[in-house]
Amino acid sequence: MSVLAAAGAGRLCAVRAVFTCLWRGKYFSSGNEPAENNPVTPMLRHLMYKIKSTGPITVAEYMKEVLTNPAKLLGIWLISEWIATGKNAAFQLVELGPGRGTLLGDILRVFSQLASVLKNCDISIHLVEVSQKLSEIQALTLTEEKVLLERNAGSPVYMKGVTKSGIPISWYRDLQDVPKEYSFYLAHEFFDVLPVHKFQKTPHGWREVLIDIDPQVSDKLRFVLAPCATPAEAFIQCDETRDHVEVCPDAGVIIQELSQRISETGGAALIADYGHDGTKTDTFRGFCGHRLHDVLIAPGTADLTADVDFSYLRRMSQGKVASLGPIKQQTFLRNMGIDVRLKVLLDKSDEPSLRQQLLQGYDMLMNPTKMGERFNFFALIPHQRLHGRNHQMNACQSKPSPSPVAGFGELAWR
Repeated sequence: MSVLAAAGAGRLCAVRAVFTCLWRGKYFSSGNEPAENNPVTPMLRHLMYKIKSTGPITVAEYMKEVLTNPAKLLGIWLISEWIATGKNAAFQLVELGPGRGTLLGDILRVFSQLASVLKNCDISIHLVEVSQKLSEIQALTLTEEKVLLERNAGSPVYMKGVTKSGIPISWYRDLQDVPKEYSFYLAHEFFDVLPVHKFQKTPHGWREVLIDIDPQVSDKLRFVLAPCATPAEAFIQCDETRDHVEVCPDAGVIIQELSQRISETGGAALIADYGHDGTKTDTFRGFCGHRLHDVLIAPGTADLTADVDFSYLRRMSQGKVASLGPIKQQTFLRNMGIDVRLKVLLDKSDEPSLRQQLLQGYDMLMNPTKMGERFNFFALIPHQRLHGRNHQMNACQSKPSPSPVAGFGELAWR
């Protein structure tokens, strides 16, 4: 992490020397907002570090930071948990299914902006990705071009490199191959694409929904019910009250692995995804060109997804860790301080078009009919985290005190 700290040190010092005398006083104030009504949220702390490092930011930058970049909030969440658990000397950031690497790129930029906070922390990045094509795209997005990637197709670590900010990064096909060290795990829109088994309650008990060829049309598929019980029925709770359920054994295995790791080595897992808390039934659907698409028509041309059953994930943790959530995106962002920041911006803006843009951006993120309830946030943390005791305490760490988990409660930094 020392590479991050050193990378921009000279430039930052020069900037501060030029601008410190120009931008002091009331321009750092929130106007007439009383201090007691302006809690120091994780986002505010992030912005304060950014301003202290590079000088005042434009209103446009502020809007982008606060209202349109939930990815950066995830970076802040990771750092806030690292701080709350005693600032361990090192941590692994593990992302499951990183997509094109865009989210992780935003998080790494937050780490770079907060290099002064992380300067004594040894960070490494570990990506769990089964697609060779996507891993190459991720490498292009995240790594330093001047440092050649190490490739070994036969090794559990099939690719290694260095990020643009100097952090070591490795690729794996399986979570079990990632070193079992103090880690923060991130799964963003990962669990909703894992395969599910669908079951329908019948007078004869649970029957699995299968896909068969339509006898009336030779090149058409249809749903049918299994004539008898199937092995996956074992995943259904004996007290299940719904008449249709979806279960995901792969998700259960991954949650068990995460729970075991977190209980043994500390850290946390943050899961953000479409889902519900054991209330929905038939959620299997297809999307083609961002539009709903019949899942049985033209297979291979649409993205298939099923909402995550967070009650199932909680059950699969088997009590080894504490779970928080699921909570809706609007609640998570509100707990991270978005309402307070919006009020400050509106109070300071006299331009009608700017106020309209602010309100529209806020509405897109927070409206329940738009993105406000699009995602749920769910966390796995060690039991001792809720009691202020750190699993990994050592002589080099500061003693943590109990504090809320960012995003899952109204958080004010001490």
